[in-house]
Amino acid sequence: MTSTKIVKIDPFNPQENYLKEAAQILSEGGLVILPTETVYGIAANSLNPKAVARLFEIKKRPKDKSFSLLIAQKENIEEFARNIPRFAYKLMAKFWPGPLTVILKAKTEGTIGIRIPDNKIALKIISLLGAGVACPSANISGLPAAVKFEDAIKDLYGLVDFAIDAGPAKLGVESSVVDCAEGCLKIMREGAIKKEAIETAAGKKTVLFVCTGNSCRSVMAQALLEKKLKEKNRDDVEVLSAGIMMLSGLGASEFTKEILKKEGMDVSCHRSQRATKGLLRKSDIILVMEKIHEKRILEEAPDVKNRLFLLKEFAKIDDNNLDILDPIAASEEFYEETYMIIKQAVERVNEII
Repeated sequence: MTSTKIVKIDPFNPQENYLKEAAQILSEGGLVILPTETVYGIAANSLNPKAVARLFEIKKRPKDKSFSLLIAQKENIEEFARNIPRFAYKLMAKFWPGPLTVILKAKTEGTIGIRIPDNKIALKIISLLGAGVACPSANISGLPAAVKFEDAIKDLYGLVDFAIDAGPAKLGVESSVVDCAEGCLKIMREGAIKKEAIETAAGKKTVLFVCTGNSCRSVMAQALLEKKLKEKNRDDVEVLSAGIMMLSGLGASEFTKEILKKEGMDVSCHRSQRATKGLLRKSDIILVMEKIHEKRILEEAPDVKNRLFLLKEFAKIDDNNLDILDPIAASEEFYEETYMIIKQAVERVNEII
């Protein structure tokens, strides 16, 4: 029988030394009881076959019933899964980190259930490990999932190497499980997230505007389309904007804020974000300002080609140049001209979607 080390950790300010110790034990093939926001789980390094085999033995689980995987970042999803449908990206964007397990086609064969937990302790340990963890609920198969540490350890003491007591799980309900592997949405278990919320998120159309820094042109386009949709009482479309530059968290330019304010739109809370693969792949239509943006996006995610367009194509302007030029550092007059081109194009987009 294994000697189980038990440590008590503050869930809001977790002690770094214990997290490093847990990650080290996992890297060496050990098993760790850790908290998530749903229930307590038993974690094993997914890259260590012996550790996973031991997990099957302890759980008394049939070998044909695989374990779900916990990862730390959305960007890692394609290391484990393939042929990911667009609506699955929508669900991941909406509910991760959080209590939603998404079943996808595995990178090798079969399927795999994956989620990102909304728990500081679990996320930090997975990040320190540098690999996904197989992490079923901390109970013997057939028994209730453990919401409290005392319930997790009572049947598993001596069977695991390390156990973290971080108090009761925040939600105390298992994750909802959706099967996306065959390209259609199947809700396998309604847990912490309700069926209606999952179906709404999966079915919502996403329009993404992309420029360079996400501080001028794409901000204008997003604000304009959001206003148009609000006037039509439409809540079935999500409007986003992003940039191809690496910088994130910047506000809209001053001229952009001023121009939109005159038209009754407030973008003072806008913060720039990068056009990541996940953001591109969840979008139903991607509208860019210049051909260079189109080129960069196709380098990043070539599979979005059929839903990628230059925004100016939608404007009724007799002009062979389809680029909407960047007004950054230009005059207010140039900003106004840029805004009018974008406004005309967005009005056409609004009619189409």
